[in-house]
Amino acid sequence: MTEIARSLNPADSLDPLKDYYHDIVDDKTEERIEHLQHHEVALLVIDIQYLDAARGYGVFKDVTTSGIPKAQQDYYFDTLQRNVLPNVQKLLNTFRDKNMEIIHTRIQSLTQDGRDRGNGHKRLNLLAAPGSKEAEFIPEVAPLNDEIIINKTASGVFSSTNLNYVLQNLKINELIVAGVYTNECVETTIRDACDLGYLVTLVEDACTTVTPELHQGSINSLKDRYASVLTTNEIEKRFKPLEECEIDPDEVSLVRRIN
Repeated sequence: MTEIARSLNPADSLDPLKDYYHDIVDDKTEERIEHLQHHEVALLVIDIQYLDAARGYGVFKDVTTSGIPKAQQDYYFDTLQRNVLPNVQKLLNTFRDKNMEIIHTRIQSLTQDGRDRGNGHKRLNLLAAPGSKEAEFIPEVAPLNDEIIINKTASGVFSSTNLNYVLQNLKINELIVAGVYTNECVETTIRDACDLGYLVTLVEDACTTVTPELHQGSINSLKDRYASVLTTNEIEKRFKPLEECEIDPDEVSLVRRIN
């Protein structure tokens, strides 16, 4: 039996093209700094709602019939509570403090019976009707004030909504992505965003799924190919004044204090 609690690292998966892709995908320091300076970066928080992120609701309404073994449910909720929710809160506070765009996605149908859902969600019996508890965001990371909410009925938010149109109107060129599940909605969204031309960063300790193998597998396949992969603390360093940041001396001329 697989030990789901064991830790994994990027060395568990070898990518022979890693260095090649790093040079053309992740080596974008100057461009990322300019995006921050001009508020062209948005935080995208994916599907942290009662449907798929709360015991006793939606996917996890009945432990015995959810299709996910209890041990893996325990792993998921442990990492959600211990890592994801606190780190997403930190990211939200940082973006709110800097008055930068935050976009929340959630699974929610247009109709009460969900007849408008994508076929994938119909097959999985995923339904969060308007006004239902399953469609509500987890309170700790719920939208505030005028933050944008995008409702979707498929794993990929770009394929099932007008998010790309909204981001273009907002002049957003880069996305910082957090949420659940790493290997499903998060990974699909990141791949689509990269294909559409956005610079993307996956916040690895602000995402989770039901096993560490699936989480790390997504990181291994996305890193330096479709997205940069950073921790919450590394993301927050980008927003700190220059004298507090660990920046290569050759890049200092490119950085201004972000207020």
